[in-house]
Amino acid sequence: MNRFQQEVDAAVDALLLQQVILYPTDTVWGVGCDAEAPPAVKQLYKLKGREAGKPSIVLVADFAMMKRYAPDVPAELEAMLATDTRPTTYIVPAGRAVAPELVAPDGTVGLRVVKDEFCHKVVRRLGHGLVSTSANKAGEPTPAVYAEVDPAIVRGVDHVVNWRQDDDTRVAPSRVVRLGDGGRLEVVRE
Repeated sequence: MNRFQQEVDAAVDALLLQQVILYPTDTVWGVGCDAEAPPAVKQLYKLKGREAGKPSIVLVADFAMMKRYAPDVPAELEAMLATDTRPTTYIVPAGRAVAPELVAPDGTVGLRVVKDEFCHKVVRRLGHGLVSTSANKAGEPTPAVYAEVDPAIVRGVDHVVNWRQDDDTRVAPSRVVRLGDGGRLEVVRE
């Protein structure tokens, strides 16, 4: 088994134990857990010092998994997902499968179909959405690369993914789009 697959397997094993992981995403370094495990989500928020009512996004493998967490998304969104050229988070009405802490006060959840190979394999093998929030304490700068992750975050997670830690590629945070009235999409953050 190659190192890449070993890192995927180790991350999934930790997630199945409802642990919090530190991992490279398709945008920045993040901390995450199983999106269907409320105790893990609470642990993650405690680590970040994140206030209740400020939900994190959920990475999903495909449109079918997106529908698991947001059953009322319009079918037209599937075609849009196929043409996304950059990471895009969609704010959509939440379903019941997602941990309550991930649902915003207005009843929405942020979902992103992840295309990064590592994250996609983790999410696919886990079979659940993967919480994704930047690997920093609330109010602190977002770490674009592993070297910028606060040592307190590294010590505070249950598992650190040893993949792309030496990669210094910087990627902008995801675009954020909200599903508005009548199925209209509104760009929140370009």
